[in-house]
Amino acid sequence: MKSDLVDVTVALHAITERAIKVSPLGESKDAVWIPISQVEVVKRPGGNAEITMPEWLAIEKGLV
Repeated sequence: MKSDLVDVTVALHAITERAIKVSPLGESKDAVWIPISQVEVVKRPGGNAEITMPEWLAIEKGLV
């Protein structure tokens, strides 16, 4: 059975109670907000994070 979840390594720009702001390459101009309710976040050293999210959302936000 194929999972519809993907793991994406991103630069973490901001985090609030309800959302995270991330970008694929660390550029602020490319950053997007993603609802925390839709993802699982693991912070990594250097301002990066690994997020697990539905594939459709990663595509919609331009992260894959």
